[in-house]
Amino acid sequence: MSHNSFGQLFKFTTWGESHGPAIGCVVDGTPPGIELSEKDIQPFMDARRPGTSRFVTQRNEPDKVQILSGVFEGKTTGTPISLLIENKDQRSKDYSEIKDRYRPGHADFTYDAKYGHRDYRGGGRSSARETANRVAAGAIARKVLGNDVSIRGCVIQIGTSMIDGDNWDWDEVPKNPFWCPDAKAAKDWETYLDETRKSGNSVGAIIEVQAKGVPAGWGAPVYGKLDSDIANGLMSINAAKGVEIGTGFASAVLTGVENADEMRLENGSPKFLSNNSGGILGGISNGDVIIARMAIKPTSSILTPVKSINSKGEELEVRTKGRHDPCVGIRAVPVAEAMIACVLADHKLRHRGQTGR
Repeated sequence: MSHNSFGQLFKFTTWGESHGPAIGCVVDGTPPGIELSEKDIQPFMDARRPGTSRFVTQRNEPDKVQILSGVFEGKTTGTPISLLIENKDQRSKDYSEIKDRYRPGHADFTYDAKYGHRDYRGGGRSSARETANRVAAGAIARKVLGNDVSIRGCVIQIGTSMIDGDNWDWDEVPKNPFWCPDAKAAKDWETYLDETRKSGNSVGAIIEVQAKGVPAGWGAPVYGKLDSDIANGLMSINAAKGVEIGTGFASAVLTGVENADEMRLENGSPKFLSNNSGGILGGISNGDVIIARMAIKPTSSILTPVKSINSKGEELEVRTKGRHDPCVGIRAVPVAEAMIACVLADHKLRHRGQTGR
């Protein structure tokens, strides 16, 4: 299969299947001389890995990353950086019952339609297991961006339950298993997801990611827009079904006056009085906070039987055994952060290449 790479100057290629011996990626385009070790990558891997709470899949993967190339004496050499992550806790037998059955909402049918042959163990390449590679690449992207750019994400809605924006506190995010900036909402979500999991069902989520410190000027008009590349990166994540930048779809009901991000000077520099644009104008960063949101659909692997067909064209019902997330959006936060980090690192290098800055 083709299309396993993402990016232009900062580019990564992922490989491996959910139930194979290992997964990994090759990161190309990292400038030389950047300090890098496994210790810079592992904290982000730990944030994404499964089995961290009862609200996510109980697959127990340590997700220890190994750097195989591209680093010498603690610094990047400018050559491709190869990363390896071993799979330790596969239970392929959980999927033997559905090897010829198409799970509704999954890529089973479309993979067969395209390739005529698929790895049914956890979905193979279509599994969210692949996103561990993206998180590893994103950690390197953060090193390319440097300390001036900060990227952080959170879950702002699970199913029908949304946070109260007045309670927003970034310090709350690491204190609960939902990446939730609203302590009260996080408490409510515990009961909500417990009930969902016990009923053999699942729900979706909305994730918000903010990037601060991105200078004005990154991105290019027409076919190199920063916001279109962010949308591309986020939409490439498993279960993503929608992306918006800034006010997004809500801007459709605003007037031009309401939507305009008015400007003033503050200490000789431009200051925006609002941020409906999400920090991007005409595909180019304006120096304000970049804000992107991603809608994640409900986990398709559920215990409740649903109508489907098999590879022989027979009608039947399918229920998916195994260990699955009642809300896959929870573990998607580090992945969304990583994809935005990779897009920004790519655009930083593209900006430098075109302007010298």
